[in-house]
Amino acid sequence: MATKKAAKKKPAAKKAAKKVAKKSAARKTVKKAAKKAAKKTVRKAAAKKTVRKAAKKTVKKAAAKKTAKKAAKKTAKKAAKKTVRKAAAKKTAKKAAKKTVKKAAKK
Repeated sequence: MATKKAAKKKPAAKKAAKKVAKKSAARKTVKKAAKKAAKKTVRKAAAKKTVRKAAKKTVKKAAAKKTAKKAAKKTAKKAAKKTVRKAAAKKTAKKAAKKTVKKAAKK
């Protein structure tokens, strides 16, 4: 009787082993899937970062362009002021010259 019982028990043990194997396999696949998902999210995050960096760069570039434009405007204004000053100086010089000429004529 003992041998028969043992023979009957063995398939149960085999079944249990199979169940455990299936569970471990399932766990492995779950782990693999989790890893893949994690990698994907990491990649996405990295992509987002690069996108953000690129966006920041473009913003910086735009800001730089604006500042460059502002600087150009300032220099243009300065140059204009200088030319105006020069013209004014020329006018006064001409006036002074005319006055001296008149004075000389009077003499």
